[in-house]
Amino acid sequence: MAKEKILLVEDAEDILELVRYNLTKEGFQVRCAMSGEEALNAVRQTDFDLLLLDLMLPGLDGLGICRRLRRDAATAQLPIIMLTAKGEETDIVVGLELGADDYITKPFSPRVLTARIRAALRRRGQSSDAEEQADIVTVGELRIDRSRHEVSVKGELVRLTATEFGILLCLTKRPGWVFSRYQIVEAVRGEDWNVTDRAVDVQIVGLRKKLGSLGSCIETVRGVGYRFKAQEELV
Repeated sequence: MAKEKILLVEDAEDILELVRYNLTKEGFQVRCAMSGEEALNAVRQTDFDLLLLDLMLPGLDGLGICRRLRRDAATAQLPIIMLTAKGEETDIVVGLELGADDYITKPFSPRVLTARIRAALRRRGQSSDAEEQADIVTVGELRIDRSRHEVSVKGELVRLTATEFGILLCLTKRPGWVFSRYQIVEAVRGEDWNVTDRAVDVQIVGLRKKLGSLGSCIETVRGVGYRFKAQEELV
């Protein structure tokens, strides 16, 4: 089996070498870049499986890289994990809004980093165009029928408002991924529903109650937004 190719973008040599060493030891193919421009050139030349991206870079920063990659159809689905210093909550939120899939704060454990990378790659492998268009979405004991606009928990129908249905569908299309409030609002606005940023919190409270025992599967990621537990976490 071919090794997954990871592009590591980090301008601090000590961190770059530490991460490169640990990921290589875990069996990944790792290519390194120390600036935004170098990273973009590397992505144009190689089909990477994941991008590990520092936010603070010389020249074009991590947010700028993320923005450009998400605008390009060729890299729009490339998994991106951001590396950021603690306390940069605003940058984390902006990064997720621009399309980053996950973030890790510095300092971090190499084992945790490897686990988060494998999780992101696993989620990418599980998603496909067919799944994106499927009428039925199933996560554990939760079943969503998009064509009928129905939701059931353990076989029992749950009555949701159009807004609650849209939010739940947004979260469950990519279980385990963190969605900012902005991303959730944008997903719901696609149906012209009147949902504001802070109103999402109110909708989540109501949604959790209606889902009963599965309500706890919708987790709050402090300062960022919400995620729905991945199926392996529901066991």
